[in-house]
Amino acid sequence: MIFCKNNKIQSLKLNIFTKYYFSRVLNHMNIVYNLLMIKVEIMLSILKFFNIKIKQFFNERKNVIQILEKEISENEKYIWIHVASLGEYEQGLPVFKHIKSLYKNHKIVLSFFSSSGYNARKNNQISDITVYLPLDTNKNVNKFLDIINPEMAFFVKYEFWPNYLKSLYKRNTPTYLISGVFRESHWFFKFYGFWMRKVLRSFTHFFVQNNSSKEILCKFNINNCSVMGDSRYDRVMELLNENNEVPFLKDFKNNKICIVAGSTWKEDNDLIIKFINSCTSTNTCWIIAPHQINLKYIKELQNKIELNSILLSELNFENFKNINLIIVDSIGQLTKLYSYADISYVGGGMGTSGLHNTLEPAVHKIPIIIGKNFKNFPEVSELINLNGIKTVNNFDSFETEIIELIQSNDKRNKMGEINFEYIKRNLGASDKVISYLNEIK
Repeated sequence: MIFCKNNKIQSLKLNIFTKYYFSRVLNHMNIVYNLLMIKVEIMLSILKFFNIKIKQFFNERKNVIQILEKEISENEKYIWIHVASLGEYEQGLPVFKHIKSLYKNHKIVLSFFSSSGYNARKNNQISDITVYLPLDTNKNVNKFLDIINPEMAFFVKYEFWPNYLKSLYKRNTPTYLISGVFRESHWFFKFYGFWMRKVLRSFTHFFVQNNSSKEILCKFNINNCSVMGDSRYDRVMELLNENNEVPFLKDFKNNKICIVAGSTWKEDNDLIIKFINSCTSTNTCWIIAPHQINLKYIKELQNKIELNSILLSELNFENFKNINLIIVDSIGQLTKLYSYADISYVGGGMGTSGLHNTLEPAVHKIPIIIGKNFKNFPEVSELINLNGIKTVNNFDSFETEIIELIQSNDKRNKMGEINFEYIKRNLGASDKVISYLNEIK
């Protein structure tokens, strides 16, 4: 009995020591992170004088607090929605629409981290106020949240800002993650990521895309989660009911087989341009939408192409007749452009930048070609197995696949139907989120 009692005492001491040790380490990690954020803010304020992009990043955020102080009313109730960029905005949009309808007495503040997302959707159908997200320093966070005083907060997919999340938790603000994806390879599930796992506990509820994400969270005793699916399917289906018309594109296409290459990087463009310059078909036309909307890069791209080409911004009722290729020089057009396509190529997969959204062309019932790198895109792997997507790893395989699609109307139709039916089977994610919110309202 004495032996057992001593064991219990030793075990109790060990638990107390362990909790104390991890508490100290956690506190140190928080201090390190906060010092890092302050250092970043100071460095940006200096480097802005030497770098245009840094100056833009700094200037975009310097007036956010003043804008909020002017626009926010103490007599209104607010919901805060944060997205990283345009892709996350589009992914969450079906849910945002439901939230706006469900909480009619609330106004919505929408924040972006990236300038591309902000510039593309600063005027949108969801928010009453749209701003950039200030850097994640304690000072910025407290000012931001003090002014808005949100009754609820929503983040999309990968947005984990420690100080924002911890402050929301301290304020007892219900905070939700929409369309979350978790993998064991994520650094915060490694032994050194324990302090970020503590931050994850700030969320009120996780709406995750798949069972594996839920299982990973539960493995680390984070059980406030449910599988919603991926709201991108709901979003792309909505695209069919929107006005997808782009002026003069119908005339440009003129019953030719139109190939739209979306969000392409250098490695993608190298394949495409080589094929275009060697192709003898007169029954095709091309639209290339580079990921980087940079006028210098676009002009370099245009100079490499032997077909008669024009920028989308230059297209008008007089100059489309002898043009066989359009290069897109603005953002926010790609989802509309896919509606004109008979074949699509989705960029990012030939290099290491990351594959772009394949669901946007899939909903238009068209076949899809991608590069060789598509890891961590389960929907792509499934559509490859179903033969709705073809993957290529070099010019020869690209040439083979695209020629077959150009020559076979039946193959194009069959692949397009496979892609569309796949999207239909995966609808309903946003309804699951709203069902949950309805129950707790």
